[in-house]
Amino acid sequence: MKTLMIATGVALAAQVSMTFAQDAATKEAPAAEEAKKADVEVTIEGNDTMQFDKKEFTVKEGQTVALTFKNVGKLPKAAMGHNVVIVKPGTVIPSFAMDCMPNAQTTGLPQKQEYKDAVVASTKILGPGESETVTFTAPAPGKYDYICTFTGHFGVMKGVMTVEAK
Repeated sequence: MKTLMIATGVALAAQVSMTFAQDAATKEAPAAEEAKKADVEVTIEGNDTMQFDKKEFTVKEGQTVALTFKNVGKLPKAAMGHNVVIVKPGTVIPSFAMDCMPNAQTTGLPQKQEYKDAVVASTKILGPGESETVTFTAPAPGKYDYICTFTGHFGVMKGVMTVEAK
């Protein structure tokens, strides 16, 4: 009887694992399709020395942008997770980043509505070897800061997205 229960448990675990894999593939497929349709593809990498490899990029107003962020570091996510959050002009970065701290291990996004409204696009906090692509429409012309909101990283992990008029 124990052998049957163990075999059944193993089969159930395999089935659950396969279901999760199928769910993940289903969720990633639409994002990949959206990215293929983008007008502009931008890739930014973050590393263990708290640096983005790209400090600036330029897009045109109204373009569909596929932003891929890759954490190319080796340190564990709990110690050196990274993300990219693009915010509207005029956002007070230190205050914004402080409001994100409670979510530093998950989304990296702010708690207060005023700061949530300032987000143009964002990736979740990623661990070593992970990547994520987000697709968004370039907003009105201007300079938009982007930062990593993992606790304490915003001071050095930053850049600027310039949006030019059509």
